[in-house]
Amino acid sequence: MTTKAPTGTGLPARGRRTSLHGLLAAYTVSLFGTRLTMIALPWLVLVTTGSATQTGLVVFCEAVPLIVGKTLAGPLIDRVGARPFSVLADLVSAAVVGLVPLFYVLDLLPYGLLLGLSAAIGLARGPGDIAKRTMTPEVAEAAGIPLERASGLVGTLERLAGTAGPAAAGALVAFLSPSWAMTANALCFVGSAAAIALTGPGRTAGAEQAAAAQKEEEESEGYLDRLKEGVRFLRRDRLLRSIAVMLSVTNLVDAAYGSLLIPVWAKESGGGPAAIGALGSVFGLAALGGSALATAFAHRLRRRPTYVIAFLIAGPPRFLVMAFDLPLWVVLVVAVFDGLAIGFVNPILNAVMLERIPRPLLGRVSALTDSVGSAGVPLGPMLAGAAVTATALGPVLFGCAALYLASTVLPALRPHWRELDARPGGPADRAADEAEEPEPAVAAGAPTAAETAPRTAA
Repeated sequence: MTTKAPTGTGLPARGRRTSLHGLLAAYTVSLFGTRLTMIALPWLVLVTTGSATQTGLVVFCEAVPLIVGKTLAGPLIDRVGARPFSVLADLVSAAVVGLVPLFYVLDLLPYGLLLGLSAAIGLARGPGDIAKRTMTPEVAEAAGIPLERASGLVGTLERLAGTAGPAAAGALVAFLSPSWAMTANALCFVGSAAAIALTGPGRTAGAEQAAAAQKEEEESEGYLDRLKEGVRFLRRDRLLRSIAVMLSVTNLVDAAYGSLLIPVWAKESGGGPAAIGALGSVFGLAALGGSALATAFAHRLRRRPTYVIAFLIAGPPRFLVMAFDLPLWVVLVVAVFDGLAIGFVNPILNAVMLERIPRPLLGRVSALTDSVGSAGVPLGPMLAGAAVTATALGPVLFGCAALYLASTVLPALRPHWRELDARPGGPADRAADEAEEPEPAVAAGAPTAAETAPRTAA
C-alpha cells in the first residue's frame, strides 16, 4: 500500500509539521542573534580601542574559524546526528557569546582574549548552521513538502533575520550598549537549542536503514577516513563541485560589494550614508519578497533556466549601474529586481545539493561544499580594496560584473549542468528505477539507493 506522505518519522501529521516549524524557528532565532553580534562586536571593539585595524582583525578572527569549523564538523554531524549536534553547537555558542559581555562588565576583557573569544564564536557557530541545514531533507520529507519549498522557507526567514537583526542591533547598541546586544545573541542561541531539542526530527525510515547498514563500517573508520570520504564524493560529483566553485567566486565578490564597493560608490557619488541605507533597505525587502515567491513557485519551475535568468538579473546589472554612475533612483530600481531574482537561486541550489548527497554523507559533504563556497568571503574586501587603490572604482565594478557573469551563467551552459533539472521521482528518475528493477533483491534490512538518497515529496 502506498501513502501520499512519508511516514518514516512515525509521527502524526501535526507532529511532522511541528518539526518543520521548530527547525524554521531555530534557524530564524539563531540567525537573528548572529546578526546582532555582527553589528555589536565590531562596534564594541571600535569604541573600546578606537582602532579600525583591530576591529577588522576581530572580524577576521571570527570569519576564518567559522569556515574551518564547518569543514571539520561534517563527519561528526554524520556520526552523532544533526539534531543532537545542532543543540550542542547552539549551547556552546551561547556560552561563548555570553562570556564577552560578562568579561566586559567585569573589566576582564583584554584585546587578546577578545580575539580568542571571537575565534571560538566562529568555530562553534559554523557547525551549528550546517547541522540545521542537514535536517532540511528529513523535515521536508516528513512534512510532505517539496525540498525547494522547505529551502525557500529557510531562505525567506534568513532574509527576514538579516533585515531585522541589524536594525535591532543598532537600537540595542544605541539605547543600551553592545554588551546587551551580545547578551541577547546568547539568549537567541539558547532559544534555538530548545526549539531543536523539543521539535527536531528523528531519522526517517530510509535514514535509519542507511545508518544501521553503515554502523559497523563507521565504527571501524577514523575521523579522517570519514572526512576523506566526503572529499572524494565532492570531487566525483561534477555538478556539486562546479556549484561549490561558483559560490566561492560569487561570495568573494558579494563580500567585496557589500563591505567596500558600496561605501566607496556612496562616497564618490555624493550619496553618503543615506544612499547606503536606502540601497540596503530596498534590496533587503526585495530579496525577502523574492524568497517568498520562490517558496511558493520554485518547485514548479525548471531549475536551470530559472537559475540562469535569475543570475542574469541579479549579477552584472547592479555593478554596471554603479560603474556608469547612473542616478540613485536607477540603482535602487535595479536593486529591486536584483533582490527579487536572487531569492530564487538559493532554494534551487540547496535543493539540488541536498538531493544529490546520500543521507549518510550529508553532514560532511554539505559542510565541505559550504566551506569551499565561503572560502573567499574573508578575502573579498581586502582584494577589492587593493584593486580600487591600484586603479579606480569604475574598472573594479566592470571587472566584478564580468567575473559574476563568467562564474554563474557561463558554467550553466555546460552539459553536466543539465542535471540541475533532474528531480528525484521525475520521469528520468523513474525510468532509471524501472531499468534497475530486474536486478536481484538486496539482502533483508539493507538500504537501497532509493532509501538512502534524499527525496522531495511529490
